[in-house]
Amino acid sequence: MKKTIYDVAKDMNLSPGTISKILNYKGNVSQKTRNVVLNYVKKIGFVPDSSARILKAKRSSTLGIVFSDIAHFGLEHPFFSSVLQNFKNYVEKLGYEIVFIVDSIGNQELSYYKWCRVKKVDGVLIVTGNINRPNIIELVNSDIPSVSTDIYMDNLYSVISDDYMGVKLALDYAFDLGHKLIGCISGPLTTRAYYERLDALENILKDDYQIDFSREYFAEAKSYGYTGGYNATKEMLKKAKKVPEFIFAFSDELAFGVIRSLEEAGYRVPEDVSVMGFDDVYFAKRFTPALTTIRQDKEQIGERAAKKLLDIIDGKEKPVVQVERIPVSLVIRDSVKAKK
Repeated sequence: MKKTIYDVAKDMNLSPGTISKILNYKGNVSQKTRNVVLNYVKKIGFVPDSSARILKAKRSSTLGIVFSDIAHFGLEHPFFSSVLQNFKNYVEKLGYEIVFIVDSIGNQELSYYKWCRVKKVDGVLIVTGNINRPNIIELVNSDIPSVSTDIYMDNLYSVISDDYMGVKLALDYAFDLGHKLIGCISGPLTTRAYYERLDALENILKDDYQIDFSREYFAEAKSYGYTGGYNATKEMLKKAKKVPEFIFAFSDELAFGVIRSLEEAGYRVPEDVSVMGFDDVYFAKRFTPALTTIRQDKEQIGERAAKKLLDIIDGKEKPVVQVERIPVSLVIRDSVKAKK
């Protein structure tokens, strides 16, 4: 028989109120007592109900957020944080609140799925995650509705940018301006977006321009931001026979590092080398030179993910496997220049 909070209180010779405070990480309870109780509930697999109101209701009006930080860039990442903010704005207008789903609080560890049960969430947004993690696999394959703005798997509806369209816009613009020698700086190719953008770049060059892309003019950054772009550019400059006329960085954060690395090596941007990013983060237009980039529609991604998740929860749509690709656009600024 499933234990209740009253059973746990009796087993531990404590009041139900004290047990509740410990399980909800509230109140003035000694760390020793807290640890003893948390170890006990972990041992017996006890999952508390969030509240009597939620227990009796069919809906909690709460949505879970999974932000599995495999890239170690944190919630301040300009793209994902903006997508999450737009998702939050949409659902809060409809009376929902959001709660972050984690795999540990203090000394207590639970899977994402079990934490969703603890919080009684109606559905989950997976902002970003690793498709190979058991936590993610268990959650996606559960009966809890879920959508993602980063990954795609069986049983998961995903809303992502049209990466192929973005690469096509970038390359067409570069060739229209007379650039022929193309370089590329990517983030770690274990990330879906970077892998797909590189695949698109190679295919578009071959199919549309009859060019076999040389990895001599490619470098994979070891990290996701400015430092990754800076170091990857130094690596590419060492092995390339010529300096590319145009370097396409697969994120704005990478592009900022690319530009500073080129300048340190004695090249001017865009006079000697043109650089383009991907994202259109807030700082892109304030950087020097202002960054030409591919704009991802963060507002539409967040809102579409929210609408889709709520439709699945309401039974208006079945949770079928599908990838919805949101159009991107070219933003022209100062970091790309026409060849003479």
